[in-house]
Amino acid sequence: MIFSKDKNSDDLNYFYSKLFKETPDLIFQFSIDPFNKYTFSLISSSILQIVELSSEDFTNDNKQSIYDRIIQEDRDSFFQSLVYAKKSIGRWEPKFRVLLPIKGLRWLKISARTEALDDGSVVFYGRVSDITEIKKQELELEISEERFQFALEASTAGVWDWDLRTDKVFYSSQSLKILDLESTDVFDNPERWDKIVHPDDLAKYYSDIQKHFDNIVPFYENYHRVLTANGKYKWILDRGKVIERDLDGKPLRVIGTHTDISAQKEKELELIKTTELFEEHNRRLLNFSYIVSHNLNTHAGNIKSLLDFIEIEEDNETKKEFLEHLRTVSNDLNCTIANLSQIVDIQNNLNIKKEPLNLNDYLEKTLKVSNLYSGKKVLFKNRIPKDVVVHFNSAYLESVLQNLTTNAIKYSHTERVCLIEYDFYVENGKKVLSISDNGLGIDLDKYGDTLFGLYKTFHQHVKSRGMGLYITKNQIEAMNGSIEVESEVGKGTTFKITFEN
Repeated sequence: MIFSKDKNSDDLNYFYSKLFKETPDLIFQFSIDPFNKYTFSLISSSILQIVELSSEDFTNDNKQSIYDRIIQEDRDSFFQSLVYAKKSIGRWEPKFRVLLPIKGLRWLKISARTEALDDGSVVFYGRVSDITEIKKQELELEISEERFQFALEASTAGVWDWDLRTDKVFYSSQSLKILDLESTDVFDNPERWDKIVHPDDLAKYYSDIQKHFDNIVPFYENYHRVLTANGKYKWILDRGKVIERDLDGKPLRVIGTHTDISAQKEKELELIKTTELFEEHNRRLLNFSYIVSHNLNTHAGNIKSLLDFIEIEEDNETKKEFLEHLRTVSNDLNCTIANLSQIVDIQNNLNIKKEPLNLNDYLEKTLKVSNLYSGKKVLFKNRIPKDVVVHFNSAYLESVLQNLTTNAIKYSHTERVCLIEYDFYVENGKKVLSISDNGLGIDLDKYGDTLFGLYKTFHQHVKSRGMGLYITKNQIEAMNGSIEVESEVGKGTTFKITFEN
C-alpha cells in the first residue's frame, strides 16, 4: 500500500502498489522546506516491517518520535549526515541502530539522493534497508579476523600465502620477524626466499616442494636453514599445502607456515655431538682395556717366567743375571702403570681447572728446556703475538707444548738444521696454534688412522714409546679443543691445535 498526499491516477497508484509490495525495503520521498518543515510525500507499506510504524506516523509533527527510535549513541551522527546531505545536495547514506518495540535492536541503512527545488526546498528520494543480518555477519567476520590476527601474533609460526598466478607471496609479521625483516618490500616473490636458503639444503628443499606439487605427497614439509637480515643462519621448519589447482592439476595457490626451530636443532646437534663423544669415550675405554690387559699380562708373564727360572736355577751367577732381567721387567711394569695412570687421570677428571693463560709465556718456558735437548742445534721461529690468551689447564698446556716440541726435535731430519715454527691465527671465530717442523714427516696414507693411537710409533727411534701424541690429544680434547695434522714424508709436519672459545 502506498501513502501519497499528491495522488496521481488510479492506474499509476496501482502500478506502484504492486511494485512496492515486491520490495522488502522501505521506499520513501520527503522534503524539507526553507522553514525546516518536513513533508512525507511517499512511504511504502513495508514501513511496518522495517520500523514498526504506520505511514500516518510520518508527519512533521511526529518527526521527533521517529527520531527517538534511533538509539542515543547514533542520533548525533544520523542528524549530522542529514544536515550535510541537505546542505551539499549530495547522497544521504547513514547506517544506524534503532530500538523497536517488537524486534528490538536493529541495524538500518538509508540510501537516498537529494534534489534542490526552486522554492528552496530539498527533496530526498531513497530507501531504508534492514541490514541487521549483514551487520551480524560483519561482526562475526571481524571477530574471526581478530582471533586469526591474534593467533598469528601469538604463534611462533609465520604464515605465507603464495599466489602462483601472480608469483607473489604474502608473509605474516612473524615470518618477517623470523628473518629479522621489518618490511616485505625486499621480499616480494618466492625467488627471494630461494636465494637465502643454505646452499647445502637447496636440493632437498626443491625436491620436497616439487613432490607435493606433483601430488606424490599430501603436503609439503622441509627443514632448511635460511640467511637472515642479520647475516646469520636460522633453522626453519617449512610446511605448505596446495589449496587451489587448475583443471590440469597445476598448482595455483599454496599456503603454509614457517617455524623457527633453531633452538631445537641446536639441542639436537648438541645431543648428537654428546652421543658421539660417549661413543668415542666407550671406544677408547674398550681399546684401553685391551691394551692394559695385554701389557700387564705380558709383564706378569715375564715376571712369572723369570721367577720360575730363578727358583730352579742353582748357579748363583745365572740367578744374578735373571734378577737383573727381573729388575728390568719390574721397571718397565712401573713405567707402564705410570703411563696408564696418567691417561686414566685425563679421561676421568671432569672438573679440570681452566684459566686464561698467556700462550707466549708458556711457549718461552718450553723453548728454554727444549734448547738443552740432546745437544742438537734447533732453530725456533715464534710468530705468536705477545698478548695472545687461551683458556686451558696450565699443566696440560705445558705438556702439549713440550710433547709437540720435543717430538719435532726427536724426529728431525739428519741432513738439515731442525727448524720449528709457531704461528697463531683465528679461524671460524676460534683461536688456532700451529706448530710446524722440517723433520722426517709422517706417511699419513699409511699411519693417518692410527696417528694418535696408544703405543703407536712411526719411526725407528730408541726412545719412542707411542704415548706422547695419545696423551696430547686426550689433554686437548679434555679442554674441548681439537688437534689436526698435515705431513709429508721427508719434508716435515704441522700440528694445528684449535682452542675452545
